[in-house]
Amino acid sequence: MIKSQICELLNIDYPIFQGGMAWVANASLASAVSEAGGLGIIAAMNSTKEQLREEIRKVRQLTSKPFGVNIMLMSPHVDEIARTVIEEKVPIVTTGAGMPVKYMPAWIEAGIKIIPVVPSTAIAKMVVRYGASAVIAEGGEAGGHIGDLTTMTLVPQVCDAVSVPVIAAGGIADGRGVAAAFMLGASGVQLGTRFLVAKECTIHQNYKDKVLSAKDIDTIVTGKRLGHPVRSLKNAFSRTFFSKEYDASVSNEELEAIGRGALRKAAIDGDVTEGCVMLGQIAALVKKEDTCRNIIIEILSEAERLLTGAQQWVK
Repeated sequence: MIKSQICELLNIDYPIFQGGMAWVANASLASAVSEAGGLGIIAAMNSTKEQLREEIRKVRQLTSKPFGVNIMLMSPHVDEIARTVIEEKVPIVTTGAGMPVKYMPAWIEAGIKIIPVVPSTAIAKMVVRYGASAVIAEGGEAGGHIGDLTTMTLVPQVCDAVSVPVIAAGGIADGRGVAAAFMLGASGVQLGTRFLVAKECTIHQNYKDKVLSAKDIDTIVTGKRLGHPVRSLKNAFSRTFFSKEYDASVSNEELEAIGRGALRKAAIDGDVTEGCVMLGQIAALVKKEDTCRNIIIEILSEAERLLTGAQQWVK
């Protein structure tokens, strides 16, 4: 089975990360991915330190393998969350929605490996200067908060710009995507949308059904006006948000209020009409629910077959 330098660096079996998706990536999903040999990641999102501490301890009850915590740097609780991962001796931290450099010296001193999500080569180089162990280059095909560049263009440029391992993310759901990521220079991949339909994922079944029925043109990007664009399913919520985003009579504060709590409404309550169903453009390739272990084995087995047979294209 495929291995790479990221496996040795993080002491994991396979070079697959599970995305730190808010209201999705809890102890159940993260522990299942880690136990299956990948890197399971808990989403700290807007949690308090007590809430995060509880999830970390749940993961440790379910697996003895390495796991990570994703810290959303826009969180109002980010300072206490940054201390909590040190106190709980979390081995790996991924970051998103902001710059982590304020917290990196303390994390490094605590022995935490830091792997920020980066949308550009400039940010990749900056976090590596501050001591990042690796970076996640995430293209705009991904679900949730996204940057402007696509995975195909971003990953090779980041690989050229930094000397640490690069994890490719955005638009990857099967072995073909994994094989392509390795050919672009990546040392691993991060999957979000594919793990939404894992049996160990505890989101509402209505959300999973939307992933399974999605077509290639079923997502939309909203929030550019606010400076943090988000890719989600086209539904009543996203269409309303999109229309108001370009209405000059609607203030930024009013726009923020429309989106507040919308992801929880979809993921936990199952309201996939008025809630925000975050998923990537790759959702149309996701055809079935399965265990995390089977998802990982299936994807890597396919990638291995493709990479082994790649010589057919070279004469």
